Amino acid sequence: MTVFKATRKTRVKTRMETRVKNRMETKVETSEAILNLIMGNPSITRKELATHLHLTMKGIDWNLNKLKKEGRLKRIGPDRGGYWEIM
Repeated sequence: MTVFKATRKTRVKTRMETRVKNRMETKVETSEAILNLIMGNPSITRKELATHLHLTMKGIDWNLNKLKKEGRLKRIGPDRGGYWEIM
């Protein structure tokens, strides 16, 4: 009987592939969570999003900008008194 023993190079490649896959899934999950929170409260603030999702303000800004560039989200009105519109 032959037993396959993974080489170090194979393990490193597999580990890297898993990390990339997990990062992509996390980004999608975060975007969807942001959209769900906005659907529930269109006037939610960035600070409230950060609190709900346990992300930094920079992380929220990054995700909001990505959603805007993708055409999935739009800000209507000023920072104070405005609201989010899901496209």
